[in-house]
Parts: sequence; structure tokens; C-alpha cells
Amino acid sequence: MGIYQSEVGWHFGVSKDCITNWENGRNVPQIRHYPKIISFLGYNPFKNGEKTLGEKIFAFRCANGMSAKKFAKLIGVGEYAVLALEANRGVPRNGTLTKVNQIIEPN
Repeated sequence: MGIYQSEVGWHFGVSKDCITNWENGRNVPQIRHYPKIISFLGYNPFKNGEKTLGEKIFAFRCANGMSAKKFAKLIGVGEYAVLALEANRGVPRNGTLTKVNQIIEPN
């Protein structure tokens, strides 16, 4: 891209070292940075053809920089329920499933 790590860091509000660590797989960006990363790259590197409900929830949260806790509040469940759904370990009640679908797949 012809851009320095310090410039990328400035764009995301993080240090050059943080960018270096992301690039080298030493750590991963916090989810709040994902929307800026997607915008900067021009595509969503976190999308992998989501098939399960858990994958769809996680992709939605990534694209919107949303924590599990914030998403949980939107659908009226606890944070750990969201994490269980993402790991495909939980089955949502019908009312919860309806809320999830309305949020992640609006008409």
C-alpha cells in the first residue's frame, strides 16, 4: 500500500508498535477497531461465509465494532449467552432468536 505503520496507527488511534503486533500475529485488534479496519482495507477480512447463527452474530459484531456485552443488551440476554451462541453452544429462545434476526438481518 506504500504507507508506513505509524500512519496506519495514526488512522486507527493506536501506536506503530500495535500495528506491528497485529501484522505479526502477536495480538489482535480490539473489536472496536474493526469498523475502521474494514473501511481502511475496503473489504471485511473478518467475514468467512458465515453459516451458523454464531458466525453471523460474530460477523455482525465485528462489522459494527460491538462488544458482546453491548449486543447482549440489544437482544435482552447476558454477555455469556451471546458468547455461548457465537460458539454454537447455546440455542436461543424463539423471542431471542427473533430479536437476533431483526438486528443482524434487517429487511
